[in-house]
Amino acid sequence: MLRLVTLLTVLFAAIACAQQPDAHAVAIEAVLDDFHNAAANGDKDRYLKHLTDDAVFMGTDEMERWPKDPNFTDYVNARFQNGRGWEYRSVERHVSIGDDFDVAWFDEVVFSETNGRFRGTGVLVRESNAWKIAHYAMSFLIFNENWEEVIAITRRTAQEKSAAE
Repeated sequence: MLRLVTLLTVLFAAIACAQQPDAHAVAIEAVLDDFHNAAANGDKDRYLKHLTDDAVFMGTDEMERWPKDPNFTDYVNARFQNGRGWEYRSVERHVSIGDDFDVAWFDEVVFSETNGRFRGTGVLVRESNAWKIAHYAMSFLIFNENWEEVIAITRRTAQEKSAAE
């Protein structure tokens, strides 16, 4: 009987080790999906709990580099006051996990009914067996055919902002 228990323990441990990358990927996907869901529902506590204490959120504006505390937390508190935040859902995601299963990175294309498609990229770390977002960056997706037009608009806006200072 002891041999059977030992054999089963070893077998289950081997299966768990073999499945570990997939289990972590599933957990990471769940964190990212819930992060977006919390934003869509204006649940600021749940949203912010997905971030490490020293997390940084990079927005689309060149000045939007927000450490979680206090900048991003203040922004989220203001935006989520009416029980709604912003709604992005992932339509494509790629997750990679480090060899030690303590860090992961991802890129995703997210879609907003209001604003279209964006790219989110980021890093997650494992803290106390839970995956948390340490860095999230959001960027506009711009077709190469529109690049010159976007550059012209960006330069014009930068000049206008500079002149106003």
